Amino acid sequence: MTKPDIKKSILTNQFVVNYRRMWPFVRPIWLPALLSVLVCIPIGSLDAAIALFLKPYTDMVVVGKDMSSPWYIPILIVSFTTVQGLLNYFSAYLNTWVGGKLTMSLKKKLYSKLVAFDPSFFDRTTSGEVLFRFNSDADLACAGLLQNLKNFITRIFSSIALVGVLFYNSWQLSIMAIIILFIAIAPLTRVRKLIKSIIAKNNASIFALNTTYNETFAGNKTITAYNLQEYQKNRFFEILEGVFSLTVTMTRRTAWMSPFMHIVISIGLGLAVAWGSWLIVSGTISSGNFVSFITALLMLYTPLKNISNNVVAVQNSFMAIERIFELFEQKIPLADKPDAVPLQGIRTGITFENVGFAYIHDRPVLQNINLDVKVGETLALVGNSGGGKSTLVSLLPRFYDVTQGAIKIDGKDIRDYTLQSLRANIAVVFQDNFLFAGTIRENILLGHPGATDEEINRALDCAYLTDFISSLPDGINTEIGERGILLSGGQKQRVAIARAFLKNAPIVVLDEATSALDNKSERVVQQAIDNLMRDKTVFVIAHRLSTVRNADRIAVISEGHLAELGTHDELMALPDGIYRRLYDMQFKTPDLPLSGQTEETPPPQDMRERE
Repeated sequence: MTKPDIKKSILTNQFVVNYRRMWPFVRPIWLPALLSVLVCIPIGSLDAAIALFLKPYTDMVVVGKDMSSPWYIPILIVSFTTVQGLLNYFSAYLNTWVGGKLTMSLKKKLYSKLVAFDPSFFDRTTSGEVLFRFNSDADLACAGLLQNLKNFITRIFSSIALVGVLFYNSWQLSIMAIIILFIAIAPLTRVRKLIKSIIAKNNASIFALNTTYNETFAGNKTITAYNLQEYQKNRFFEILEGVFSLTVTMTRRTAWMSPFMHIVISIGLGLAVAWGSWLIVSGTISSGNFVSFITALLMLYTPLKNISNNVVAVQNSFMAIERIFELFEQKIPLADKPDAVPLQGIRTGITFENVGFAYIHDRPVLQNINLDVKVGETLALVGNSGGGKSTLVSLLPRFYDVTQGAIKIDGKDIRDYTLQSLRANIAVVFQDNFLFAGTIRENILLGHPGATDEEINRALDCAYLTDFISSLPDGINTEIGERGILLSGGQKQRVAIARAFLKNAPIVVLDEATSALDNKSERVVQQAIDNLMRDKTVFVIAHRLSTVRNADRIAVISEGHLAELGTHDELMALPDGIYRRLYDMQFKTPDLPLSGQTEETPPPQDMRERE
């Protein structure tokens, strides 16, 4: 096989593979999709009508000076062009409908994949990359797929019809014209190689741009408070400069193909005119043959002058499809085992057996953790920041899987339970709970979508939200904005606690749920938490040791190890114990009260706190 044959084979294979990948999404709408393809056949074929009719018109009217015979030719040209225009409209409508359906199906599957990923995926992926790969790539793939398929089929049948006209008029000129055609399109086989690395770098820049926009939106107060406007602008401008540089590089690598084609095609036209003139003079072809041939040749050659741009678009579309299917082919690390069983509550307790974990291989965060937590027990986890407390409780609902040992519920490894049932039995209240755009009711109902009004009201009472909600004009149907921005910190925490109440899970994880609150908000939230903890198996992480001294037991996590375990009194009895040192540091050097306040005087009420 020759080198050009190999290139052609690669391009054909690439085309077939990508369309085969998309077939599952096309199958449900195959009939309108097929119709959108078939309608391109007459659209392309009708391109040859004008060139074909010019032969008899030129021979009879221009050369023969006879106006009586070809009166029907202008009517036929107008008729065929009208039909072609109507078919183009029908094709555009079908392509939009099919394209919209394809894009929607692709985005649904992409989003299903996105929400199935475990937290480790989001740890290593920026928001900009998520937006691009799970949204923009779908638009690029589907729009490019259909438009390129339409252009390809239209051009194929247009070229077949026009080549037929060429051979009908002169086989000698046709052979020369086709040789020139292949010379002109030869560089297109190199497009993918020329642009692949640039596309990858350009996508990375787009990821960074999207991430910067997101950070500017989410971090607007930090930007304002620290006067970071110039810093952010410089970062953004630097990324934009990079995008500009890559665009120029892309143009430098591909734009030469267009003038190359112009030159080659011009040579082909020049040779056709010169040779055609000689064939007319020699009587081999008529003037009508020549005019028809040149018209068909122009219609065949003209689209090729800018075809390099279309080929770059095709390659962009194909690479978007490849990136999408790379995502589809990624395995979900935390998938259910084939024989996984549902977890039906907790009867005896939770056991951590020689548990170890590392986010990065060979850099352990937890090592040899052994704990036995009985059902209904409250276990507090304390220790210095970065010691591994939050990581330990993140392993329980399998946000991550242990890299050593096992976590067991009622003596069975949690990896032997279905993920859905495991997480259904665990309610988590974070330090910074995420609230969705919508109403208070909608956010609370996420804990139990089928909850009755009575259950909702009880959750509001237990979370100390009833008085606050009754003060709002729209009550529980009040819109809270994106991420709950219209609520104060304490209010957001209590909405999250009400959500956990509705879930009514037997295991509760409190990950520093009050550490970011002021004293007044903390007292109210702590009361709500006390209600939530009742009759539950609870894991509490807290830096403020006053909130955990009443726990059944306290585990001290230090540098990834379980350093101490016992009740508050037992740990305080250890002369050089870590817990005792932490406790003494907090309570022998108490925070000074704010100016004008005593310990009994709460800080001023938050302007948004309406309790």
